[in-house]
Amino acid sequence: MSELKRDLGLWGAVAIVIGTVIGSGIFLVPKTMVQKVGSPEMVFAVFVFGGLLSLAGALTYAELAAAMPEAGGEYVYLREAYGPMWAFLYGWTQMWVAKSGSIATLATAFFYYLANFFPQLDTVIAQLPFGLELRQGQLLAMAVIAFLAFVNYFGVKIGGNVQVVVTIVKVALIAVIIVVGLTSSQGTIANYHTSIPAVGGITGFFAALVAALWAYDGWNNVSMVSSEIRNPQRNLPLALIAGSLAVMAIYLLANLAYFYVLPAAGVAASDRVAAEMMRKIWGAGGANAVSVAAMISIFAALNGSILTGARVPFAMARDGLFFKSIGVVHPNHFTPATSILALSGWSMVLVLSGKYDQLYTYVIFASWILYGMATASVIVLRRKRPDMARPYRALGYPVVPMVFVLVAALLIFNTLRESPRESIMGLVLIGAGLPFYFYWKKKNSAQ
Repeated sequence: MSELKRDLGLWGAVAIVIGTVIGSGIFLVPKTMVQKVGSPEMVFAVFVFGGLLSLAGALTYAELAAAMPEAGGEYVYLREAYGPMWAFLYGWTQMWVAKSGSIATLATAFFYYLANFFPQLDTVIAQLPFGLELRQGQLLAMAVIAFLAFVNYFGVKIGGNVQVVVTIVKVALIAVIIVVGLTSSQGTIANYHTSIPAVGGITGFFAALVAALWAYDGWNNVSMVSSEIRNPQRNLPLALIAGSLAVMAIYLLANLAYFYVLPAAGVAASDRVAAEMMRKIWGAGGANAVSVAAMISIFAALNGSILTGARVPFAMARDGLFFKSIGVVHPNHFTPATSILALSGWSMVLVLSGKYDQLYTYVIFASWILYGMATASVIVLRRKRPDMARPYRALGYPVVPMVFVLVAALLIFNTLRESPRESIMGLVLIGAGLPFYFYWKKKNSAQ
């Protein structure tokens, strides 16, 4: 039987972290955030808090990834810490909700920006059941997912190289936007002290944090391809920590540029904050340049999500907890080919459902339940398997993972209270996996 190959180096791993995290969120979420907290200072505070929280997760995952460099990331950590049922529920959630929903959301955002050049993409071409509408742009979004599935089908090295190139291009473009904003004669430091009426308080803070964490979502993805990274004991911790710090710096600099040019009210009124900033400086050409940068950014995030996400159902299938064919490695390309096609196919179906903000709330809620458990597994495994080889030990243990778990619990509670429909849908889909778990478990024991 063919096995996965360690074809990804350090730069490929770092590009997965940066390229997957920086997608559409940085171009869209400042509007939501300032509406919730009311001022640029609070937006910066939420971005710093979200970045430090993600870094706490990365520091913790670095220990787990170095100790267990296997395909599947969190799936493996949950399996070793809590047993196969929780690992299965994580994999189930990734396949049907979190990763597929994230891919669908990114693809939807891609067409959203392309519609800036081709407004006809927003044209409704068919009415679907359940009150859904099919737009031309949704067909394009599905085609982009299919193309990237095709790229990653033919080798992790090809997918990794695409990730490195596109990530370099998008970071360079974002850097240009930041420099243009911060050096513009249209800007003023006084904008940093503007404010608008907002939800405010703890409720507003956590609502803004949900948006920020969508922008930071994906820092954990590189752990899913642990079995395909060279020298994982060294490269995985480096990629997780360096990538998370780089993303945090880029986000803070981008928001410094946005609010330097636009007051709080201007950011709150703009669906495309970066584009509105560049329009004010360079006119329509500036807004178009941001749309191009956003599409390249989203493209890289989509590629990274498909590359990494397909390894989770693959790991489930290898444990006999999913369809056997999903666990097959392609004999020539050494990729989880069927898993890539299955995840991408389901993501294309999800493109047809929901709006951007509904999808990201849905994805964040479902993901953070299991992120919290996966992070706590570092504490569980320190006690359960003290003799496990740990080439890297989490900095700040046990405080860092405990802070992450506590904030994750608060975030989950607040999201459930503020977005009950999306949250309940997430819980129902997680729970729906239990009958399937017991079916596959029974099937395995009968063999």
